[in-house]
Amino acid sequence: MVLETQLLTKAEQLCQQRGVRLTPQRLRVLELIITHQGAISAYELLDLLRETEPQAKPPTVYRALDFLLSQGFIHRVESTNSFVSCCAIGSTEHCSQLLICDKCGNVEEYHDDNLTHDLKRNAEQLGFVVKHHVLETHGTCKKCH
Repeated sequence: MVLETQLLTKAEQLCQQRGVRLTPQRLRVLELIITHQGAISAYELLDLLRETEPQAKPPTVYRALDFLLSQGFIHRVESTNSFVSCCAIGSTEHCSQLLICDKCGNVEEYHDDNLTHDLKRNAEQLGFVVKHHVLETHGTCKKCH
């Protein structure tokens, strides 16, 4: 619970610093993602959001997700079309490796500074400027193994 509160507070502070609006709906969607165990789909988010906001529609969730992605508060898990919170909200140089369990669907975010350095160096050697990267690795988690 403490980590969730810290991440939400950090997101609110960054929005103030950046001059962008973290509306109550955006904050609620972020809170739902942060407190959810594992990755969550947009429609699962919509169902949860409707518990407190019965009028919520899919565009409401998609707009919130777009905002949260653009601010670096969440990651999209492309292979499962779902979302997880970023454990390093506010970090500017950040390569996330998402470890995705194919049995239970749990997603863990992992950071390796050496991997980040190597990826950046390899890209630079090819004249490529990295703007953003998230690596997805599928397998079986410790609990399911």
